[in-house]
Amino acid sequence: RYLDKKTNGLDLTGMLEDLQNIPQHSVVLLHACAHNPTGVDPTPEQWAEISKVIKKRDHFVFFDMAYQGFASGDTARDAIALRTFVADGHRIALAQSFAKNMGMYGERIGAFSLVCESPEERKRVESQLKIIIRPMYSNPPMNGARIVSEVLGSDELRKEWLGEVKDMADRIITMRTKLRGHLVNDFGSSLNWDHITNQIGMFCYTGISPEQVEALKNDHHIYLTKDGRISIAGVSSQNVEYLAKAMHEVTK
Repeated sequence: RYLDKKTNGLDLTGMLEDLQNIPQHSVVLLHACAHNPTGVDPTPEQWAEISKVIKKRDHFVFFDMAYQGFASGDTARDAIALRTFVADGHRIALAQSFAKNMGMYGERIGAFSLVCESPEERKRVESQLKIIIRPMYSNPPMNGARIVSEVLGSDELRKEWLGEVKDMADRIITMRTKLRGHLVNDFGSSLNWDHITNQIGMFCYTGISPEQVEALKNDHHIYLTKDGRISIAGVSSQNVEYLAKAMHEVTK
């Protein structure tokens, strides 16, 4: 369990119970930040609780990190889950993407990292990874990797990139605030829309039902997935009021 559909927030109790009850030594896949599709991230304190239970059950954690920087606008802050688990002694796996936060979707560039216990274990793990990689793709394209290396290796370019990532994250946060503000203040919705601003990152679980999604599509030409998920990145200052009005119309 992860999403509490009653609050559109984190079901921490259910999540911890499931982590406690699944077989020992399980592999657990977690999103490090800007959770897709829910937009619901644990707090630093909740991450600490999750880490404790996983450590107790001796599970292995595989982190998926596709949106670093898009949650808070701070890449270091968005890495708090990873750093908490490593500090707690977990040997994690991390699949990290630069396709989104560097705007290189066509390159699909990323990195795969494993925390090992010793230099000897590192050699064994590297050997196994090469065995897996060789028949899959052998040698990946270098264009994207060289661009990322150039940006991260230059103090000037890295600073510029971090500023642009923050600008994108701030715009998403602003659209969340405006959407909730229009619903509550301008259209007087009686529903609780706090989850719009409590959630984080590019995606939002609105809590809208499949029937209401159909009404948005048929009556207002607004298209979203049947579970009510919207991409906040697609909301702009030009369409946010129209979106809010339509959401109010189908939910009132």
